[in-house]
Amino acid sequence: MAGPDPRLTPAPGGEPPAAGGGPGRPEAGGGTPWRRVHKITPVLNAWKVVVAVLAFVAYQATDQIGNLPADVWDTVAAFRARAVLAVVGVLVLVALVASVYSMLAWRRMRFAVTAESVDLHTGILFRQERHARLNRVQAVDVVQPLLGRLFGLAQVRVETAGGGESNVVLGYLREPEAQQLRNEIMARAAGVEVAPAAAGAEPTVVPAAPERELLQVPPGRIVGSLLLSGSTIFFVLVVAGLAALVVVAGSFAPVFGLIPMILGLGGFVWGRFAGEFGFRAAISPDGIRLRHGLLETRTQTVPPGRVQAVVLKQGLLWRRRGWWRVEVNVAGYGEHTPGQNGRPAETVLLPVGSRGEALTALWLVLPDLGVDDPQAVLDAALEGEGDAAGFLTSPARARTLDPLVWRRSGLRITRTALLVRRGRLTRQLDVVPHERTQSLALKQGPLERRFGLAGLHAHSVPGPVVPVAHHLDAQVAGRVLLEQAQRARTARAHEGPEEWLRRVDEAGADAAGHVAGEAGTETGAAPLR
Repeated sequence: MAGPDPRLTPAPGGEPPAAGGGPGRPEAGGGTPWRRVHKITPVLNAWKVVVAVLAFVAYQATDQIGNLPADVWDTVAAFRARAVLAVVGVLVLVALVASVYSMLAWRRMRFAVTAESVDLHTGILFRQERHARLNRVQAVDVVQPLLGRLFGLAQVRVETAGGGESNVVLGYLREPEAQQLRNEIMARAAGVEVAPAAAGAEPTVVPAAPERELLQVPPGRIVGSLLLSGSTIFFVLVVAGLAALVVVAGSFAPVFGLIPMILGLGGFVWGRFAGEFGFRAAISPDGIRLRHGLLETRTQTVPPGRVQAVVLKQGLLWRRRGWWRVEVNVAGYGEHTPGQNGRPAETVLLPVGSRGEALTALWLVLPDLGVDDPQAVLDAALEGEGDAAGFLTSPARARTLDPLVWRRSGLRITRTALLVRRGRLTRQLDVVPHERTQSLALKQGPLERRFGLAGLHAHSVPGPVVPVAHHLDAQVAGRVLLEQAQRARTARAHEGPEEWLRRVDEAGADAAGHVAGEAGTETGAAPLR
């Protein structure tokens, strides 16, 4: 029997990946194994610009044609054949120019995955070089936009700690090649040494790490959560009010100025449904795997150590169903196209689920809550108020500034994390592991200074989680800040891949069994220790 490929060296505790064919063959010559994307990549990347230009031209032409005098139409009719030929000629010329540009652009597009970084070179007149260092990779996603799905193509998006301009998008590639490339990048980032193949040969195949699915959200629940969301109800009320206004006024003129708002609200609701459709979450040795999307499908792999903070939310209309939503802060995901609630779709760990499922999602990031009685702490954090389970809350004098929420607002510091509880109508629990605390700050407004109160802010990377404990006693908040800063400094020891793999092996089966046992129930705790 043939042994493992000698070019592959596994990380400590891992097994050597198999060898075989992989995405894009390296180019012959040179030291860097450069690879090519699919030839129609420039066309797929430019289609939005082309459609926008054509729409603008059509709009302008329609506006001008509508204002032409009647005698002009007689002249146009006489030269109709010539006009058709002219239009066809222009379209052919545009197609030729686009083809030449696409060919040149494709020849300039190349990428490489080395032991230190992922590199991408693009551009004809203005050349760009992007580099994503493997030790700063936060997540690797395989994305299939609608147009790419029609051709069986996908992109690989490498999210880095810097976010924005530091991220690298590779593609388009055939979907199996994109999945293989993702596996290779994740393996290299985890410490698996993959020696480059010989020039002109297929690169080594790195098999996908095994996974165990824990969460799956049916489409019906997504629809139900949207129907019970404040945004959808507001959208329905606005449309109904505008319809009544049109009937009373007998004209559409009063509502023309509100059309952008209507389209924005409708787009928000649709974007959330399409972005969260078919949501599934699984655990694997290389991290948390998320799959979702209706028109644009996305497969994410987020190393658990890259998650900076977690928030559990429950809207007022969700309480009867016992539903919760879980979102996270991940470095590199802060500035993206909004998916829902003005937030990136990538930051959702659970769109909607029972309390047990929400706590399972929390467990994926924080397996140890750091308390002796996690059930009591979670009960107080999610639904309680006052100082139950050791929560530090606002003093009674905060009632003047915060009459409805002052007993609900509070924080709890455990051995592993900072818990911030807030919200009366929309319950919210922010969880920040001590080692992920970026910085801390105290803030006081003029009224807070008068009442001796202060807000404690735990800064995180950009995202949906903004931990703030409002209206604490100023002196107590100052002591908490100093103590928490010390905890954060002593907890910087980063969890390595070996520990995450051990967590999956030891506790993953228990978590999966717990979720299965909680099916059909709306309460219960995940296997937090």
